[in-house]
Amino acid sequence: MAYIEVAVPVPLRQNFTYSNDEALQVGVRVKVPFGPRSLVGIVVGQLDDVDNETKVKPISEVIDTQPVLSPTLIHLAQWLWQYYHHAPGEVIHAMLPVLLRKGESAQATPSLFAKATESGREIVQTTLKNAPKQKACLDALIEQTMLAVDARKQFSHPVVKALADKGLIALEETTPQFTEKAWLKTFSVADKPLPDKEQAVAIAALIQQQGRFAVSLLEGVTGSGKTEVYLQAIEPLLEAGKQVLILVPEIGLTPQTVSRFKRRFNVDVGVLHSQLTDTARLRVWQQANAGELGIIIGTRSAIFTPVKNLGMIIVDEEHDESFKQQDGLRYHARDLAAIRARHEHIPLLLGSATPSLESLNNALNGRYHHLQLTKRAGGASSTHQHLLDVRDQPLDYGLSSPLLNIMRQHLNLGNQVLVFVNRRGYAPAMLCHHCGETMQCRRCDRPYTVHIGMRRLQCHHCGASGAIPKQCESCHSDELVTAGTGTEQVEQGLARLFPNVSQVRIDSDSVRGKDKLNDILDAVNRREHQLLVGTQILSKGHHFPHVTLVAVLDCDGALFSADFRASEKLAQLVTQLAGRAGRASKPGEMYLQTHNPHHPLLQDLINNGYGHFARLALTERKAAGLPPFVSQFVVRAEAQDGQLAYDFLAQCREIIRQQGQTDVPLQIAGPFPCLIEKRQGRFRFMLVCGHEKRAPLHTQLRHALPHMNTLLQASKVRWSVDIDPTDFS
Repeated sequence: MAYIEVAVPVPLRQNFTYSNDEALQVGVRVKVPFGPRSLVGIVVGQLDDVDNETKVKPISEVIDTQPVLSPTLIHLAQWLWQYYHHAPGEVIHAMLPVLLRKGESAQATPSLFAKATESGREIVQTTLKNAPKQKACLDALIEQTMLAVDARKQFSHPVVKALADKGLIALEETTPQFTEKAWLKTFSVADKPLPDKEQAVAIAALIQQQGRFAVSLLEGVTGSGKTEVYLQAIEPLLEAGKQVLILVPEIGLTPQTVSRFKRRFNVDVGVLHSQLTDTARLRVWQQANAGELGIIIGTRSAIFTPVKNLGMIIVDEEHDESFKQQDGLRYHARDLAAIRARHEHIPLLLGSATPSLESLNNALNGRYHHLQLTKRAGGASSTHQHLLDVRDQPLDYGLSSPLLNIMRQHLNLGNQVLVFVNRRGYAPAMLCHHCGETMQCRRCDRPYTVHIGMRRLQCHHCGASGAIPKQCESCHSDELVTAGTGTEQVEQGLARLFPNVSQVRIDSDSVRGKDKLNDILDAVNRREHQLLVGTQILSKGHHFPHVTLVAVLDCDGALFSADFRASEKLAQLVTQLAGRAGRASKPGEMYLQTHNPHHPLLQDLINNGYGHFARLALTERKAAGLPPFVSQFVVRAEAQDGQLAYDFLAQCREIIRQQGQTDVPLQIAGPFPCLIEKRQGRFRFMLVCGHEKRAPLHTQLRHALPHMNTLLQASKVRWSVDIDPTDFS
């Protein structure tokens, strides 16, 4: 009889022991009884003996003959649940594709594929000129065979059926055969630009690191050609049969990144993001695991992908907040990439024009190799940044007269203008002009955002919505007015101010739906629109060669935030936005409207650039005893009764203090309200703990957690632990 240690997907910080007739390999899936349920777990170890064998239940079913998680990924899982103090079963659960969590086969199974027939390949393109969607679908299937479920999701079921009825495509059920290093059959390197001196130095350094663990930070100004460095650095790896895993922060960046890597190397690229079907995600997982794909590009969770011959990991835009999971297992994909690279003995490359202060500090201290690109590629000039003082100036839809004149100059020259507004919707609040009452979400005690297009009030914190009222609930006055400016309002205003100029709004409301964002971006680059109005979606690494002016309507909000990271986030956002202008041969400029033109943060950023700001910010953080010079964790608690959450955290504070075993005690602040105190009807509080050294911080928390679990209030409040927090809202 073998005693097997199994990670079961339940919110308990422990593994569970089961018995089996024979020993099992670590990493295989098993079905086990857990109370009245049957759950799919992962074997993580074996025990020689147990205290009471009569209480050990037998494993119900062994699902796999071979492990679905490699020793590297098991090591990664163990590091995850120890470092983030999370339930082992939930960690393992998060690492697997959805279908594998449900117990489906990890091996290739018969699937329905759509592919172009001979008739489809030979058809005259004008035949489908009146059916553009069918033509787009056929073109995609001529380029590569696609899972039928993906074809239907991307092009709709009627489009696929119409092509099948015409005999232009065929739907066939086949079992895919995965071939290791299959990309080498078509691999070829397309024409590439000659790197400049700084790029050549970075490429040479990265090639020299291959075959061993090293972490490099590529700090390159926007438009300096960081992606070209990636492409030339991985070329020898792909030629040698090694695979590359690339993490990008946003789904919206994935298509343009995939296209560029495909064109350069003439290989299929595996893509992983949340919009894929479960079947498609499992197929990419199987292909990467079998070593069939040379390049895998994905968002945060792609770091868990099994890769047979991994040669390098690249994290693009490493500063981006989306790499940090903000609920459930609160891991940071960038940090996890470093742990995986070290275990696999491969290099890790972090790239950004605005590196996080944590990564920059590691580079300046010599923990990371520091590679810099200080000039834009192709001789493009840097964007000139200006502050526009709007004190005492009338604002038309949030736009000042000087800014409107500057916009007209750029538009008259045939260029594009990007207008950044950090608020979606029409206005961030609606209030009564008679009594001053604000229309608030009762569940969050926050103002509703006004959406004129949908004729709704919506809470952006809990999602609650309702019709726009005709009268004030307090005084019944019908004099309701909006306060503040959102993207919808700016869009309407620009339509009146520039009636003959085509514009497009790009925010999470306008880009909902399949391929909507990509279609809009393609239209922008075809110069179908001259005015671009949008939110942070526009700052995420997009290439707009005809944008010569970026206008930021309000940059004051982050200057007075209670979050100590607010200044860093603002500096990154402004710098990234500035990088959208002047990326080609045309010079670019940026104007920031502000009521605080003399603020030292803005002055430093505008006059000295992000690099100087970041190094000064590191000095301030060190003096203040803040990350990255101090490690932190946050205990959050929320309940409908705020006193309950507060009392629970107060008791947690005493428990954590009692576990102190070092000469330097933990710095403990709180309990105090989160920056968003109430959400979805629950009051939220937090306890912030910090220490100069990471080890005592984690030891104290590890000893405190069992006692915190036994508190009477622990079952009455919703609470969590967040290691290395990046968001205090």
